[in-house]
Amino acid sequence: MKTTFRMMGIADFITLANGLLGAAAIMFIILAVETLQNPYFDEGVKSNYIWLAMGCILLSVIGDIIDGPIARKYSKRKLLGGTLDVMSDCISFCVAPALLMFVMFGRWGEASPIWSVSLGISGCWVIVTGMLRLARFQHEDGSDKNYFNGLASPGNAMILITVAALIWLQPSSGFGPDVTTNCIFCLESGGLPHEKPYFDFLILPVMFISGALMISDRKLSKTKKGIPMKLSGLQLLCIVTATILSIIHSTEVAEDLINTKPQFLLFGVSGILLMFYVIAGPKIVENDSKESLESE
Repeated sequence: MKTTFRMMGIADFITLANGLLGAAAIMFIILAVETLQNPYFDEGVKSNYIWLAMGCILLSVIGDIIDGPIARKYSKRKLLGGTLDVMSDCISFCVAPALLMFVMFGRWGEASPIWSVSLGISGCWVIVTGMLRLARFQHEDGSDKNYFNGLASPGNAMILITVAALIWLQPSSGFGPDVTTNCIFCLESGGLPHEKPYFDFLILPVMFISGALMISDRKLSKTKKGIPMKLSGLQLLCIVTATILSIIHSTEVAEDLINTKPQFLLFGVSGILLMFYVIAGPKIVENDSKESLESE
C-alpha cells in the first residue's frame, strides 16, 4: 500500500476525488429512485437527490479542469496520472450522466417497453462512446495540441446535464405549454397536472448526438485563452449557479419551488454557449492556429 501511494502526485489525489464525486453522484441517483415513484409530490420532480447528483458531476468537472495544471506544475511523478484520469472521467462523465438520464426520464416505471429500451440503449451509447473517446485520448496523447479530437467527456456531461435540467424544469417554469391544458391527471396534493415533463423525448437524440461527438474527428478548442476561455468560464458559472439554486430550492416546501425561471434561464444560457462551442469549434481552432503561426 505504501508503494502505491509513493507513486502518486498531488494531482492524482484530485483525480481520485473526481472519481469519488462520480461515485457519490451515482449514490444520489439511486436515492432519487424512491422519490421519483411519486412524481410531483413534495420532492418528486424537484428531487434534491437529482440536483445533488448533478452538483457532484459538476464538481468533478471543476476538479478535472484544475488537476492538469497542478500536475504540470507540482507533480513530478506521472506514473499513475493518465490511467487514473481515464478511470475517473469514465465514472464521472460517462457512467454517472448516463444513469442520471435513465432515472430522470424513465417515467417512474410507467413507461412503455419501447421507451425504456430506447433510453437504456442511449445510456449504453453514451458510456461506450465515452470509453472509446477516453481510450483514444490516452493513445493520441494530444496534450501538446490546442484542440481536442471530438467532444471531451466533461463536455458530454455538461451537455446532458444542461438539456436534462431544461426539460426537467420546463413544466413548472412558465416557459412551456400552459399547465392548465393537456392535463393527463391532476394531483390532489397541489402538484402539477402532468405525469412526466414536457419534451422528455428530446433527451434521446441529445444523448446520441453527444456520444457521436465524443468519437468524431471534429476539432474542438481546449478554451485555454482569449474569448473561448471567457465564454467557457461563463458557461461553467451559469450551469454551476443554476444547479446550486436548484439544490437550495429543492430543500424548501413545494409552494416555494414553483418559480424556477432563474435556473431555467441560466441553464438556457449554458445550452446556448455549449451549442456555440460545438458549432464554432473548428473555426476557433483554425483561428488559434493562424495566430500561433503569425506569432512565430
